[in-house]
Amino acid sequence: MSFARYPAYRDSGVEWLGQIPAHWEITPLKRLADFVNGDAFKPADWSESGIPIIRIQNLNGGDEFNYFDGTVEEKYLVRKGDLLFGWSGNRGTSFGPFLWSKEGTYVLNQHIFRVVPFWSENTDLYWILKAVTAHVEDQAHGIIGMVHVTKGALGSIKVPVPTPEEQAAIATFLDQETAKIDALVAEQEKLIALLQEKRQAVISHAVTKGLDPDAPMKDSGVEWLGEVPRHWEVLRIKQLASFVGGGTPSRDMPEYWHGEIPWISPKDMKTEFVMDSKEHITDAGLRSSVTSLIPAGSVLMVVRSGILKHTIPVAINQKPVALNQDMKALLFDSSRLAALFVLRFIQGLNDKLLLEWSKQGATVESIEHEYLVNSLLPVPPISEQTTIVAHLDHVTAQLDDLMSEARTAITLLQERRTALISAAVTGQIDVRGLVRDASTPISIAASVCPSTATG
Repeated sequence: MSFARYPAYRDSGVEWLGQIPAHWEITPLKRLADFVNGDAFKPADWSESGIPIIRIQNLNGGDEFNYFDGTVEEKYLVRKGDLLFGWSGNRGTSFGPFLWSKEGTYVLNQHIFRVVPFWSENTDLYWILKAVTAHVEDQAHGIIGMVHVTKGALGSIKVPVPTPEEQAAIATFLDQETAKIDALVAEQEKLIALLQEKRQAVISHAVTKGLDPDAPMKDSGVEWLGEVPRHWEVLRIKQLASFVGGGTPSRDMPEYWHGEIPWISPKDMKTEFVMDSKEHITDAGLRSSVTSLIPAGSVLMVVRSGILKHTIPVAINQKPVALNQDMKALLFDSSRLAALFVLRFIQGLNDKLLLEWSKQGATVESIEHEYLVNSLLPVPPISEQTTIVAHLDHVTAQLDDLMSEARTAITLLQERRTALISAAVTGQIDVRGLVRDASTPISIAASVCPSTATG
């Protein structure tokens, strides 16, 4: 739908704002609120009890807190309903304004401001700060993944100031409409989770039970594996594969780096097939360290990383590569075991293999080599492996397409949410007549941005 515009506009004199309603004022943020920086509670100051310390990760709902058992100035204390601003954090997540929603008393760390409005309501200023966040993120475009703004820089940003009645109308409108968008995003996220569960279940069944529902079965001898087709073998992985680890050439030797050999680390393991890496080494770098050249078609696996708390990243390299020390390559005889079958097996049994291969109580998330090599693997005849892999390629492609569509929908909804906030806060749309009846639905399906708002 098209939203009405104000009758008259004027140049704000502020580049990021452009035209604003003629009767609106412009003022720096520092005249609207005080931005109180939190305190630097270092690990040495933490305790087992006391006041929970709000850190950046807690702004998005994280429930793990450190505690401070000591005297805290009142200005650092946070209670339900307080307006906070994460001034140093991840773009699109922990950077920007948050209305604190937890009961009790908390204290801020040094990466968060408590915003104390001089005269407006917290919710009114919250939406102004949401629009400012988008502006600051644009300005920080060159900072990969992270955004940072000082108290002085934030306070100097000029923002539009509607009348108090208009501020209340804008806040009510945005509360209603962003809630609808958030509900749609949540539905898409739920769909993705269901599709991911379906994907894993389909893979798990195919690589442990086969595709023939009438095939005679036998006990695999492994509780978490259950029954497998009677004609399949069940063998230890060390009977089927050789294992190659990795290493890091000296960082002090420039001639070891920026070569032609992809050097795979956990951060490169984001797809099922790996062609390249963020870092490369030279032949000299390869020879200087314990890393080796891994032939194409091997199964690459992360064996040490925080991601192993919930996922075993696995991929197949499509060209020769080297590995860092947090990786391992499994090399199979392709006439006996297809690399893609192994990849699907690890994907489908991810949760069980994490328990099977990880050392309980370890301080670092890692795959234990002894557990890995002695683990049992169901091995169908190679021709049946090929059929299973082809079937799973087809099914997973369909499920991946559906998940991609859902992620695209989420991206579009989030873009519309940002545009709607910007349009309302900067006066590019007039929402005063849209909040008289909260039960009246307003379409959020249309793309909303200043260029499309019409009178």
